[in-house]
Amino acid sequence: MSDIKALMKEKIQVLDKAAKAYYVDGVEIMSNLEYDALYDELVKLEEESGIVLAGSPTHRVGYEVLSELPKERHPAKMLSLDKTKDREALATWLGDQKGILSWKLDGLTIVLTYRGGKLVKAVSRGNGEVGEVVTSNARTFINLPLKIAFKGELVLRGEAVISYKDFEYINEMIPEADAKYKNPRNLCSGSVRQLDSSVTAERRVRLYGFSIVSADGLEGEILDFENSRLKQMEWLESQGFDVVERRVVTAKTVVNAVDEFEELVENNPLPSDGLVLILDDIAYSQSLGTTAKFPRDSIAFKWRDQLAETVLREVEWSASRTGLINPVAIFDPVELEGTTVSRASLHNVSIARELKLGLGDTIEVYKANMIIPQVARNLTGSDSLEIPALCPVCGGPTEIHRDNEVETLYCPNQGCPAKQIKSFTHFVSRDAMDIEGLSEMTIEKLVSMGFIKEPADLFDLERYRGEIVRMEGFGDKSFANLQEALEKARHISPDRLLYALGITGIGSANAKVIAKACKNDWNKMMNLDIQELTSIEGIGNVMAKAYRDYFNDPEKQRIVGDLMEKLDIDQSYEEGATFMDGLTFVITGSLNHFGNRDELKSLLEAAGAKVAGSVSAKTSYLINNDVTSGSGKNKKAKELGIPIVDEEKVLGWLEKKAVE
Repeated sequence: MSDIKALMKEKIQVLDKAAKAYYVDGVEIMSNLEYDALYDELVKLEEESGIVLAGSPTHRVGYEVLSELPKERHPAKMLSLDKTKDREALATWLGDQKGILSWKLDGLTIVLTYRGGKLVKAVSRGNGEVGEVVTSNARTFINLPLKIAFKGELVLRGEAVISYKDFEYINEMIPEADAKYKNPRNLCSGSVRQLDSSVTAERRVRLYGFSIVSADGLEGEILDFENSRLKQMEWLESQGFDVVERRVVTAKTVVNAVDEFEELVENNPLPSDGLVLILDDIAYSQSLGTTAKFPRDSIAFKWRDQLAETVLREVEWSASRTGLINPVAIFDPVELEGTTVSRASLHNVSIARELKLGLGDTIEVYKANMIIPQVARNLTGSDSLEIPALCPVCGGPTEIHRDNEVETLYCPNQGCPAKQIKSFTHFVSRDAMDIEGLSEMTIEKLVSMGFIKEPADLFDLERYRGEIVRMEGFGDKSFANLQEALEKARHISPDRLLYALGITGIGSANAKVIAKACKNDWNKMMNLDIQELTSIEGIGNVMAKAYRDYFNDPEKQRIVGDLMEKLDIDQSYEEGATFMDGLTFVITGSLNHFGNRDELKSLLEAAGAKVAGSVSAKTSYLINNDVTSGSGKNKKAKELGIPIVDEEKVLGWLEKKAVE
């Protein structure tokens, strides 16, 4: 028995360390698959021995709160959910009851309190018993109503999340964010728990409600939701809240509903780590009570990870413009979740070492949450991988940084071409200068040969024509196509140029609102002061400071000045272009007149509209060429009474500059 207890203690220690890193420090030291496997092993040992040690994560909810934010004890313990990976088990669990199946969003659970129609308090889940008061931060969530029609006391729970799109944008723009944030959940946790709410405001956090704790009217009466959680959710939407996407299910329909959600995973704009099934009958749910850790009225469904065995052929060390050098596993191609996969990020030095990798090792790979390729485990464990002592790009010595027990590899050389390559790649990207024919590989060659040192040099490549056409994979035709693309790119709008400069925090959407505020006057855009910037919707103090620092930097001024001599900036501006102000569109389905949704989105935003990723009570129109489709977005739009229009209708509005 002593051996079993020692083994249990060892597993608890590892799980405890991983949980602290993930939930408190916002870093990942092991994959979800590894954590779940270790957790299940501990559960099995506890069941077989009948022993549960103090501090076991199988009987502890969440993790201790460690920050400078004010603390508050929850009125009732917030329990985690029991889980299953068996679809049929969901049907058995439901029995003859009706249930609500919804996304299990992967973010941070928040408890919100409204009184007199106003948000008065927001508390994080914390360890389930004590949370952190994050009220000022919650007020910056971009979709959260600060005032609602209901004037009694309302307490609800929701999940704060950051969309994949915003996660990628923030990771690209925040210096060294890619060293700290490996997934949207970690970024969201760090964003919501900021001491400075202006930082939270710039992270574009959203909140999706999923349950009502209590709703007491002004005279103390308890609102009647016809004993239905579905009615609760619908009422929350009527108050202006975004609520998790859901399906009403029975034992006969739940498996098919899970299949439907599975088809949506790849294109789901919000991070999720499975599904939640909860009983619709509120009174019956309350009668069931709870176990020591789990409520009996709800259960989580986790996707069963599809594992594939393959051989590690190479570890590519990819340098970024922040100096971070990320390890990427290259392996023999395998089929996972319907796609061919041959690469997976290893995140950092710590994880690469933990896996004991070596070239030629047999490894197992999977897609985390059915989306992100990961290395699950190393079946060989040769532990022969060498951490590069020299930067793979500039050849200078590397450094290993240790932060929160996580080791990362850096190139400290400020003149490393890798930092220029990433900046150039951003500069020529589709939403920026949109210069076709300049892949990162081509840019790397041009930088390494000394042909380009700053953006303006791209427009003088004709002087190196002889050398470039002799480059591997780059002949006369390729060079002619590149010159044509460069000539086209000379004629640029102010917002695209601003985004192309790669100023910290200034994404494509922010560049558009700045250009709009300045009526496309480029000189005015360059000279905006802090106060003028923060008066623009969506621009906070941190972003404004980075913006001003950029244009105040003499070297940046020189670079922009050189570039201005090569470009023809279209500063024309139509006052009537914002006829769609106040409208919010959602685009779904295939398009006939555009190569992708971003093209239509750009036109709508230029006309003053907002484009969201999911249908809610705030949506003005759903754009879908198949208006009779039975898709989830169409169904939700019809439920909420939101008009569904086709592409032709919207093009007509854009042409007439009026919504009819």
